[in-house]
Amino acid sequence: MPVIILVEPQLGENIGMVARAMANFGLAELRLVNPRDGWPNEKARASASRADHVIDAVVVFPDLASAIADLNFVFATTARERDGFKEVRGPVEAGRALRARSVSGQRTGIMFGRERFGLYNEEVGLADEIVTFPVDPGFSSLNIAQAVLLMSYEWMKSGLESETQTNFSGPEMAPATKQQLQGLFDHLEAALEARGYFRPAPKKPKMVDNLRAVLTRAGFAEPELKVLRGVVASLDYFSPKEPRGAGYPERKAKADKAARSAAADYDDDDTPPAGGKGLDND
Repeated sequence: MPVIILVEPQLGENIGMVARAMANFGLAELRLVNPRDGWPNEKARASASRADHVIDAVVVFPDLASAIADLNFVFATTARERDGFKEVRGPVEAGRALRARSVSGQRTGIMFGRERFGLYNEEVGLADEIVTFPVDPGFSSLNIAQAVLLMSYEWMKSGLESETQTNFSGPEMAPATKQQLQGLFDHLEAALEARGYFRPAPKKPKMVDNLRAVLTRAGFAEPELKVLRGVVASLDYFSPKEPRGAGYPERKAKADKAARSAAADYDDDDTPPAGGKGLDND
């Protein structure tokens, strides 16, 4: 893994936030060059938010040359153009380059400068290449922990099988069949008809077409249709005088009987169980 090198960091809180950013993305080796307030620093530990393994492993060096002496390849981070002949990369390309060198067995590092003005030109001169971030030129100054976070993220992302990979995903839901979708629409149309929604009557075909267009565009999953059927059932069959749980409304009983006789292809959860509970009662 790349080593993170902070050159003359000023605030313990910033060092702690750097440690936290590193830990978020699997980096653990932090080196400090002549920290202003000395080391150890309790403010750094407090700001590290339990990244104690990074804080405990910190090594302090008197100068930058000794901090990078055992490394094979080093990036210098900077927000402004420098004189010289060094290659300049963006964070994505730099992360991939670090990963490739790490795989080949090389020891790598990333240098970050002081909070106020970054790295001196002679310090950048000790690096192999430069990495810079595509920030707004009118406001290019990054907090040191933010800069470390960006590079740590690119390092981790470069090791994923896919750069879009996530640690968890949403639920897998089977798409609803057209028959299930039609069942929802028929139910809704019947409920609206019973309550006089389609007025004036000559406009009903167009109103039905509009409803069908809305309901067929979304690409519902089966569990989503069950939720909607439950909502429509509550609005259709129950009322303040006959609230859910008070009984088995006559209209619902007729609708369930019609559904069974038509051999609708509902799953077991939709089949009315014994005891008076019917369709769409989830």
